[in-house]
Parts: sequence; C-alpha cells; structure tokens
Amino acid sequence: MHNAFYYALENIHGDDSISLDESITQLTFNAQGLIPVIAQCHESGHVLMQAWMNQAAIKTTLATKKMTYWSRSRSAFWVKGETSGHTQQLVSMRFDCDGDSILCLVKQTGSACHTGRTSCFYLQADADNQHVVLKKVANEI
Repeated sequence: MHNAFYYALENIHGDDSISLDESITQLTFNAQGLIPVIAQCHESGHVLMQAWMNQAAIKTTLATKKMTYWSRSRSAFWVKGETSGHTQQLVSMRFDCDGDSILCLVKQTGSACHTGRTSCFYLQADADNQHVVLKKVANEI
C-alpha cells in the first residue's frame, strides 16, 4: 500500500514546494516510530551506513546539521561522532517517493563504520561461489 501524501507528490514539478513539517509528519514510520536512513558521502557518492531516525531526530538533524540518529540498542538519540570524533555533517536530506525512507548526503569526517572502515557496507555476497568477500571501499585506507 502506498502513502497517499507522497503518492500525490508525483505530480509536482520544478521548484514547487510543500511544507517541511507536513512532509515529516506524513512519513511512514514503523511500529517503533522509526524510519530507515541511508547516509551517503556527498562528494564520492559512496553509501556509508544505514541507521534509524524518529521525527525528533529528523528535526534535530535539520536544525543542527549534525546527523542525529535513534539508537535502537540504547533507546536514545545518537549524534554521529559525539564520542568517536567521526562526525557527519548534513549537506542535504531527501525523502523517497513512498515516504518510507530517507537519504542524507553528508560530509563525513573520519570513518563511518564502528569498525574503523569508511563504509559499513564492506561485506559483499558472492552468490556464484557461495561466500561473502570482505571488500575494501574505494579511497579507503
């Protein structure tokens, strides 16, 4: 089933605009009040990580330009880099056509992954050989 609010937006063009608050309110959140967020490097285009936000995290991120996620394991807000120093500064936030996921273009300082890697997506499935290969992301040290 599609989100009627976001489905209706398929007809907007050019520089048309809609209310940001209404757009956030109309997003499709899961039963825990969360929506998946992909962080992508605004310069290289590399996908860095996936995390979760609630409405408050979205609004805080937009207000501060500091990527603020919801930690499901700690049930608390998590400002990326607050303890590690590996920060993400918001460049642009985009909602998908169904209103059920968010893409954030970010300026990454340091590694995005808690393992110290540039990206959390370093495990590549190799279906032909039935194994997973640890892949180095381009530009990774």
